[in-house]
Amino acid sequence: MNTPYPMLWFDTQALEAAELYVSLFPDSAVTSVERYPEGSGERSGEVMVVMFTLKGTRYSALNGGPEFGFTPAFSLVVGCDDQAEIDRLWDVLTAEGGAPSQCGWLTDRFGLSWQIIPHNIGELISHPAAMQAMLDMSKIDVAALVTAAGAG
Repeated sequence: MNTPYPMLWFDTQALEAAELYVSLFPDSAVTSVERYPEGSGERSGEVMVVMFTLKGTRYSALNGGPEFGFTPAFSLVVGCDDQAEIDRLWDVLTAEGGAPSQCGWLTDRFGLSWQIIPHNIGELISHPAAMQAMLDMSKIDVAALVTAAGAG
């Protein structure tokens, strides 16, 4: 049976993005790089499609040009084990032009949205005080959510 996988549309940075993403997670790799064939105009020989895996999940990245960009309507969600993992991913993904948003969301330098959250976010924000605390956060502060959940 065929397995669906996401295709991420980039202008020209598909390989750069894939290399960054695979550097963040163990058991991840760029698995193939296809180039535009000779005779295909100004893009001849440039990277066209990059296949990669993140922790065993398959992704494809296309250098399709500037016609389309990412929106927060699609994001990659990473459930983290602890604050150190949240901090590490947050720092790398917001570097070099990435931007924090709110409630654990950010946009990386390529425009792709991510949610960097603790594994137990659902349990934590089931407490109204923790939910309110999260709404005031950009990067998630696990200790503050735990404290707010205990107070609520």
